[in-house]
Amino acid sequence: MSASQTSDVPTLLVKIFGKDRPGITAGLFDTLAAYSVDVVDIEQVVTRGRIVLCALVTKPVAGTEGELRATVHSWAESLKMQAEILSGTGDNRPRGSGRSHVTVLGHPLTAESTAAIAARITATGGNIDRIFRLAKYPVTAVEFAVSGCETEPLRTALATASAHIGVDVAVVSAGLHRRAQRLVVMDVDSTLIQDEVIELFAAHAGCEAEVAEVTERAMRGELDFEQSLHARVALLAGLDASVVDKVRAEVRLTPGARTLIRTLKQLGYQVGVVSGGFTQVTDDLQERLGLDFASANTLEIVDGKLTGRVTGEIVDRAGKARLLRRFAEEAGVPLSQTVAIGDGANDLDMLNAAGLGVAFNAKPVVREAAHTAVNVPFLDAVLYLLGVTREEVEAAGLTT
Repeated sequence: MSASQTSDVPTLLVKIFGKDRPGITAGLFDTLAAYSVDVVDIEQVVTRGRIVLCALVTKPVAGTEGELRATVHSWAESLKMQAEILSGTGDNRPRGSGRSHVTVLGHPLTAESTAAIAARITATGGNIDRIFRLAKYPVTAVEFAVSGCETEPLRTALATASAHIGVDVAVVSAGLHRRAQRLVVMDVDSTLIQDEVIELFAAHAGCEAEVAEVTERAMRGELDFEQSLHARVALLAGLDASVVDKVRAEVRLTPGARTLIRTLKQLGYQVGVVSGGFTQVTDDLQERLGLDFASANTLEIVDGKLTGRVTGEIVDRAGKARLLRRFAEEAGVPLSQTVAIGDGANDLDMLNAAGLGVAFNAKPVVREAAHTAVNVPFLDAVLYLLGVTREEVEAAGLTT
């Protein structure tokens, strides 16, 4: 029976609630089957061992509704559960146009912040149709299915609210494209890994503090990236090339990085990295993590020594966005289906060019410009923005 066919048909909403146990759903519908009703809708939720089961069914033939009600109540009482049966007409009202998925990440997720998000959705003209928990560890992640308002104004409204109430919020348009094959491209330093690679090299050259200060100013957008890159690399001149292996061994992956990449690959996504760092490290990461794409600057090595120069095309702010487009073309993925993740000012063009730009533990200027921000120290939290649940990840044995 189609939605149009049930719009004016008399229906009963049967609601069962109480302690969960095996066989409740089968038992309810066995009971209803005796009255030859049709199922219009079903919804079931289990929270902390308590079940709420709702069945919307057509009314039984004339003269048997009272018997149906008595039988359902008797069946529920036999299980020490409660039943509620409401008469009405038709199905749920059609969802409004403009549908979005709103993912909220909290560490913890408080009642106050949840109320603020819900109020902002309502104030924007949206209606919350459904709420579903995606994860309880390492963060609490819930997803709101929202209709009645367009995605962009909702995203703008919630981005402003999230900054004040201490949660991360991502808003994406609903539809089949959300489950389509995608390309995820991320920055490396302070995103995929916990370190700034040039600072690891600088520690071996005895100029770590000087390089770190220039790096921080560049990431805040206070310095031109290319100029700062050349200035920092010049300080590495004379280092023995054997330092490359030492730096590779010192690199620390961000918590959740392996889980993120393994899960994306399992889902059929392609994954790449772009870095203002160096191919001497990103090539190793590509091999170790099974990345599809990798691009970075290259330290020049002559006669077994670092010259203090880089070779080839510079991967800077504009270069990262250019590489995102190139990877998308090679992967056969529309730019609208790409996800970019980064933390610094030189990631901004890439984040803005992607279908979804995620600022990961980013500088304020980046958080304000990105589509969404993740401010928990777990890279795999990005999976929740894509609608992947923690249970699905753990069931697949993909956690690190």
